[in-house]
Amino acid sequence: MDECRPFTRVLLFGVQHVLVMAATPISAIFLMSATLGLDADLTVDLLSAAFVLSGAGSLVQSLGPWKFGPRLPFVMLPGGAPLILFLAIAEQHGLRTAGGAVILTAVFCFVVLPVFSRLLAFFPALVIGTMIVIVGVNLVKVGAVLVTGTPGSPGFADPGDLGLGMATIGFTVVFYLVFTGVLRQLAVMLGLLAGTVLAAATGALESGHPVGGQFVNLPQLMPFGTPEFHLVAALPLMLYSLASMAEATGQTVINAEAVGKRIDRRTDVPKTVRGDALTSLFGGFFGLPLMVTSGENIGIVRVTGVRSRFVTAVAGVVLIVIGLLAPVTHAISVVPSPVVGGTAMVVFAVITVLGIQMLGRSDLDRHTSTFVCAVALALGLLPILVPGVYGGFPPDVRILLESGVAVGAFVAAVLNVLFHHVRPGLAARATLTRTGSDR
Repeated sequence: MDECRPFTRVLLFGVQHVLVMAATPISAIFLMSATLGLDADLTVDLLSAAFVLSGAGSLVQSLGPWKFGPRLPFVMLPGGAPLILFLAIAEQHGLRTAGGAVILTAVFCFVVLPVFSRLLAFFPALVIGTMIVIVGVNLVKVGAVLVTGTPGSPGFADPGDLGLGMATIGFTVVFYLVFTGVLRQLAVMLGLLAGTVLAAATGALESGHPVGGQFVNLPQLMPFGTPEFHLVAALPLMLYSLASMAEATGQTVINAEAVGKRIDRRTDVPKTVRGDALTSLFGGFFGLPLMVTSGENIGIVRVTGVRSRFVTAVAGVVLIVIGLLAPVTHAISVVPSPVVGGTAMVVFAVITVLGIQMLGRSDLDRHTSTFVCAVALALGLLPILVPGVYGGFPPDVRILLESGVAVGAFVAAVLNVLFHHVRPGLAARATLTRTGSDR
């Protein structure tokens, strides 16, 4: 894991990591742009910032300076679930408040980290799995809107856009079917490229933005203006960050097992969380959602057997270079929304599958676990399936209720405590009381 191979080989393996995760920041920023109606300049700046911060975070997690980063082969990227919460906050309270919410959440992670291990008991696989399923369904819906457009808007469900989005998914399926090994790992990215080529052939490419003579593109600090800090608006992100820290625990343990490193959870897991929080803190000032470690790259480590953390450190450098090169970021910005939407639907649907897999490990054979999951899914999916259902509530209450992820996680956590901690305890005490009376 600590071995540094010849630079050319390390660079090649690092580029492989970049190709596997590159679709996620591209999809995330294009999703932000399409949902919030951002102009081309701002989209390119955010895309540049996403690559630069992903690279910087990868360096922190891989090299582990001071108490930040576990020195494991991690790559970071903008998180899928936090992106949806970011968009919800931006649509209801404005982009400046959304940026402030990310900064508040990053600070919140540092504050609660000392007591984090005590909170993990309230977020078992049942709770996290339920939340991830809700996240995945919501993300697939948002990705689909990139293909179809908003219902009721001009050009909604245009056959050409639908065909382009479905073709992108079809390309991805074909690549995954035909290829094996590393190329199969790249099927999503190859599908995106094939969809873009098809769009170029049919004249459906976006107009993009002229590069001019600019070669280096520096990310813009506070692109939405000075962040505004609204504690109530940030609560959904803060609630999610608890589950994100729990997920970081599992990823750290799994990654350490993949590279054969013995870790102390009490010291190494907090280093991963600090790396996430530090990267997210800076990301908030550059207009990005929360940044998280990438589970996909742990899979690459397992498949290839390349364990060196210097590979992901080099991947971090490559990401920073991509973000700073104006021609590259501008070239990426011409990819049509239906192509991005088709890619996003596949990428984000994987999140739903991961949630289902986690639920499969949460003892759903128990009737109480099934009931907890069912109620949390019902209430968490309600605002997703019926938009505007809480429109009559005050704004501060609505921001919480309309976050299906936050509602689902809260309901699952509370019901899990009631059914699996409080109720068994009461039953045990009642049994002891009856036994004592009999004596």
